[in-house]
Amino acid sequence: MPIALSQPHTPVLLPEPSFSRAEPDEPFRFEDVEVEERVAYTVRLADYSHPAADAVKVAEQRFRREIDRQLGGDVVEALRAFQNASESSESDLSKAEIALAKRWAKAYDTARTAGFRDLGDTDEAFFDVRPV
Repeated sequence: MPIALSQPHTPVLLPEPSFSRAEPDEPFRFEDVEVEERVAYTVRLADYSHPAADAVKVAEQRFRREIDRQLGGDVVEALRAFQNASESSESDLSKAEIALAKRWAKAYDTARTAGFRDLGDTDEAFFDVRPV
């Protein structure tokens, strides 16, 4: 029976990385950064007669978190599109405005459901969203 001889291990040599001397980095300047303009907004639970302020605050936070998740940075723009659609005829609006208004309606409904969770009777209550 022949004996298998193992071949000697030969190391694999990798080329050494070449580092070039780069010019020193300039300091980062915040004034050079273009900031995406976002319009702030407030959320208030209106016409809700619950005595616990904590429950109202939690509901408003849930609503805001969900509307932000649904619309991202377009919350105020979508709200305005919805308001314009409510006050105008469809022929006065662009397709983009109509689509944004529909996104608002869907996002508001989802956020309202999240906000009202655990609140009980909320027949008259609603979330009032206003640009700051």
